[in-house]
Amino acid sequence: MQIDIVTQADEELYNAFQRLVPQLTNNNPPPSLNDLAALVRDSSSTLMVARNERAEIIGALTLTVYRVPTGIRSIIEDVIVDNSARGQGIGEALMKRAIEVAREKGASNISLTSNPIRESANRLYLRVGFKKRETNAYQIKL
Repeated sequence: MQIDIVTQADEELYNAFQRLVPQLTNNNPPPSLNDLAALVRDSSSTLMVARNERAEIIGALTLTVYRVPTGIRSIIEDVIVDNSARGQGIGEALMKRAIEVAREKGASNISLTSNPIRESANRLYLRVGFKKRETNAYQIKL
């Protein structure tokens, strides 16, 4: 397995996200090639992919590092491991690499949210050092 930071959006990446995103959510469609290109160009975002021994993309996550008045923060979003590759340490490798990158970029913490029904994902986050926060989460649809 190999963890890569994506530097270019191409057909391979597009096709991987067409396959992976429906495994994560039905609430949002997979990104277009233009969406992926914009993500890769965004200086605050780091898109990481996991590749198997055949160099196929089998997982991904996005790390965003941003500055606020009280410091440098980061958030991990859209952690996806292909159904066929779960239980092989891919999610853990992606998370550990994201933690390294956030630390290198000066972030003081990393936040993430996860649906409670994603039990194995929630166990992974605890295993790599995240602590469950007692907080209110709010959202507004725009």
